[in-house]
Amino acid sequence: MREKPLKSILFVCLGNICRSPLAEGVFHSVLAERGLAGRIVLDSAATSGWEVGSAPDPRSVAVAAKHGVDISGQRARKVLAEDFSRFDLILGMDKANVRDLKALAPVTARERVHLYLDFATGKTADVPDPYYDGAEAFASVYRMIREASAALAKRLEASASPTSGQASSTM
Repeated sequence: MREKPLKSILFVCLGNICRSPLAEGVFHSVLAERGLAGRIVLDSAATSGWEVGSAPDPRSVAVAAKHGVDISGQRARKVLAEDFSRFDLILGMDKANVRDLKALAPVTARERVHLYLDFATGKTADVPDPYYDGAEAFASVYRMIREASAALAKRLEASASPTSGQASSTM
């Protein structure tokens, strides 16, 4: 059981140019809509180093902008060893990301690593990589991330509420 409140989340995908920057930006937007912006440190990273320093994929930028979310200033980075102590929650976009993250994580930090959709919504499913597909795939990923972000915000609000009366075993 997590004793301290959740203060930081890292979203992770393979290259940190499509899904994870979108998840970071969308979740920031959801928190802002709920008056919670700035209460949780958000970041995104990659399990690979291929795209380090790159801006998000233009298709991710476009789908985010269509919904009023600006992710254009983000830059790809690779997960660092210190991320496992810096972040309270590390959310991989797919099962391969989670496997890679758990292989990198110190044993004591592995409980912080989860599959994003499973943790947020209870659906054990991947956020598919839209990189090799067209605009509709990016729109579909946006919708999945938006739904999961709303569910995650609701879950975090409930776990932080002193009136909820229940402790979460994963928070």
